[in-house]
Amino acid sequence: MAQVASAYRVLFQAAGGGGLGLFTAIGRLRAVHRRLAGPLDDAGIPLYAQHVDALNLPTLIDIFRAEENSCLLGTDAVRDGVDVPGQALRLIVFDRVPWPRPSIVHRARRKRFGARAYDDGITRLRLKQAYGRLIRRNDDHGVFVMLDPMMPSRLKGAFPPGVEIIRVGLAEAAAGTKQFLASSKPK
Repeated sequence: MAQVASAYRVLFQAAGGGGLGLFTAIGRLRAVHRRLAGPLDDAGIPLYAQHVDALNLPTLIDIFRAEENSCLLGTDAVRDGVDVPGQALRLIVFDRVPWPRPSIVHRARRKRFGARAYDDGITRLRLKQAYGRLIRRNDDHGVFVMLDPMMPSRLKGAFPPGVEIIRVGLAEAAAGTKQFLASSKPK
């Protein structure tokens, strides 16, 4: 978890805030928040977190939207329900590929609808939903980072045509994020 928290810190600082950190598990979110809150505070970047802060999700999203250089950590409710157009959301970082969680219902549907193809379809939709948070208007721009090195290339269809997908290490991702956001900053 220390490495995951470090990756979030480096990326959020490279973007100067405006980052949405998405997690596949509440425990992972909380563990990263514990390690991330102090360093981001020291850097002058406010950090808010679903399942940590004593505020409801709509309030956290309103604060995130209003404070252009803050960061927000959340789970699938944030991935599916945040609407933050403009500069306040310019970076999305996913901790892991959002595969479906096994359950009795999931196993039955998986058996009925094609096993791996069913899982891939659900995961592709989750990635598409998350990416859709980043680009809300014609003039929006941003960077989407998946920290999970195990993301299969067959899921690339989750992203619109023309979206450049690059596999890089953390240092290169941070440098690329900083450069891209600086070059596409509204005048």
